[in-house]
Amino acid sequence: MYAITIPEPGGPEALVWTEVPDPELGEGEVLVDVAASAVNRADVLQRQGYYDPPPGASPYPGLECAGRISALGPGVSGWSVGDEVCALLAGGGYAQKVAVPAGQLLPVPKGVDLAHAAALPEVAATVWSNVFMVAHLRPGETLLVHGGASGIGTMAIQLAKAVGARVAVTASGGRKLDHCAELGADVLIDYREQDFVVEVRKATDGAGADVILDIMGAKYLSRNVDALAVNGRLAIIGLQGGAKAELDLGKLLAKRAAVMATTLRARPLAEKASIIAAVREHVWPLIESGRVKPVVDRTIAMREVAEAHRVVEASEHVGKVVLVA
Repeated sequence: MYAITIPEPGGPEALVWTEVPDPELGEGEVLVDVAASAVNRADVLQRQGYYDPPPGASPYPGLECAGRISALGPGVSGWSVGDEVCALLAGGGYAQKVAVPAGQLLPVPKGVDLAHAAALPEVAATVWSNVFMVAHLRPGETLLVHGGASGIGTMAIQLAKAVGARVAVTASGGRKLDHCAELGADVLIDYREQDFVVEVRKATDGAGADVILDIMGAKYLSRNVDALAVNGRLAIIGLQGGAKAELDLGKLLAKRAAVMATTLRARPLAEKASIIAAVREHVWPLIESGRVKPVVDRTIAMREVAEAHRVVEASEHVGKVVLVA
């Protein structure tokens, strides 16, 4: 088969379409012929040499895919050759074929094509596990999403609205905030010109956000704590603004608030399977009913992956950039 490889870390040109051995199926795995994958920030970090795959994972980038099952490994039940699926991966999505633990498979939602299905697993699993399974967002509460126009952001807006929450977002103004509004965001904050702490407090009559989904890390830590409501929960899922910052524990104590940080890629298979099962139960019906939809900015041929990485690094997109075979 062919896959996108990274012979040496570097810029987008470091991604090379190369002939490599076919994956070998292990116990409980299925082989998926990849029709589409999607670009995530983690792929960019891996290409740059900052985010190695976990032990045992495929060395090729790509944390999600969609396609058709072409073979079943030992011990697999409930799936058949020919099934259209999408999958959460620890790596290997930028390839013609990938071996996937059966617990990380999802059926392609009814009414969704393979290109759009490839944009779903990573964002659905990330948002559901953090906003709902960890931070326990409830109806009537306020969720603040940083990077509202990102793939994760566009999914978080829709899922939070679907369960009856109020949503505030930060984005770089203009087109991106317009898209957030179209998806249902109630409070639109241009982080280049507005202080999100002030705007969230204004929109909540001084109470603050009950849950914050944060991709920035250190840069926003102090202000995120300021923006939290009493009993608020801050879920950190990215470090685009750095990894180290001072945390005022006095503010947390006064608010009886919590700071949580999670990753998804390196979790044990059982944990990923549990998250995927929850996504299938809670998120897939919303997608099939049309209440939640995958947001795809553009599709690019997998061999032109360098261009896709340039788009993502420049933050020119809204939603996901999808690679098609």
